[in-house]
Amino acid sequence: MSTNLITRVTVAAIAIPIILWISYEGGGWLFGMLLVFLALASWEFLTNEGYAIGSITFWLPLGFVLFLYTMLTGMFHTFCNSLTGSEGHSPAGVVLFFILVFYLLSAMLFAIGRESPSKLFERHSRLIWGILYLGLTYPVVYLVGSGIKGFSGGDSLLFLFGLLWVGDTCAMGFGSWLGKHKLAPSVSPNKTVEGLIGGIGGALVIGVVMYFWKFTALGFGHTIALAAGCSIFGQLGDLVESMWKRSLGIKDSSALIPGHGGVLDRFDSLLFAAPFMYAYFYLIA
Repeated sequence: MSTNLITRVTVAAIAIPIILWISYEGGGWLFGMLLVFLALASWEFLTNEGYAIGSITFWLPLGFVLFLYTMLTGMFHTFCNSLTGSEGHSPAGVVLFFILVFYLLSAMLFAIGRESPSKLFERHSRLIWGILYLGLTYPVVYLVGSGIKGFSGGDSLLFLFGLLWVGDTCAMGFGSWLGKHKLAPSVSPNKTVEGLIGGIGGALVIGVVMYFWKFTALGFGHTIALAAGCSIFGQLGDLVESMWKRSLGIKDSSALIPGHGGVLDRFDSLLFAAPFMYAYFYLIA
C-alpha cells in the first residue's frame, strides 16, 4: 500500500466521523463547519487566481462570499432580530441587491487596474464566477442539513455524503476496470462514461439502504430517483471544478488536506448535489 493511500485513508477515517457528528448536531455547529470550509475554499480560489492576500481584491470577495453565506442561511437575519427584537424582512429579499453592489464595486476596481482591458475583463468575469459558485452553493448545503419537509437534516446529509463517497469510489473502480469511452477528455481525461455509470450504480445501492433505514416516508421511487440525480449532479459538478483547475493548469486546488488535495477538491461534488436534493424535495417529492 502506497504512502499516499495510507495518508488518504487515515485522514478520511478521522474526518468522516467528525463531519457526520457535526451534521447531526446541526445548528451553529453545522453553520460553523461550513463557514470554515467556505473560507478555506475561497482562499484556495483567490490565491490560485493570483490575488495577493494583502490586497483589497482578495479581502473584498472573501468578505463578501462569507457575508452572502450568512445572509442565505438566515443567520444574519437571526442576528439582526436578536439585536432589534423585531422580525424585519427575510434576507433572501435583499441578496440580489448585495450581489449587485459587489459586482459594481469589484467592476470599478478592475476598471482602474494596470493590466490590459482584455485581461482585466477576464479576471473580473472569473472572480464573479467563483463568488457565485461558492457563495450560492454552500448555503444550500446548510439548508439541506437543517432539514427538509420533515426529514432530519443529519439523515439528509448522511444520505448525500454516503452516495457521493461510495459513488466516487465506484466511479473510479468501474472507470479503471471497464472505462473505454471518455466523458470529458478536454477537462478530465481519466473520467469515462463507464465510470459515470458505475458511480450512479454505487449511489443507487446507498439509495436502497437509506430507503429502508431512514427514508421510507419518501417512497422507494423518489429515493432512488434522488440518489441517481444527486450522483449525476455530483459527478458533473466535479468536472466543473476540474474545468476551472485545468484552465489554470493546476492539479489540486491546494495541499491543505493530506492525501486529498484542497477543500475545493473534496467538496466539489457536494456543491452540485446538494442543490439538486433541495430542489427535488421541494419541487417533485
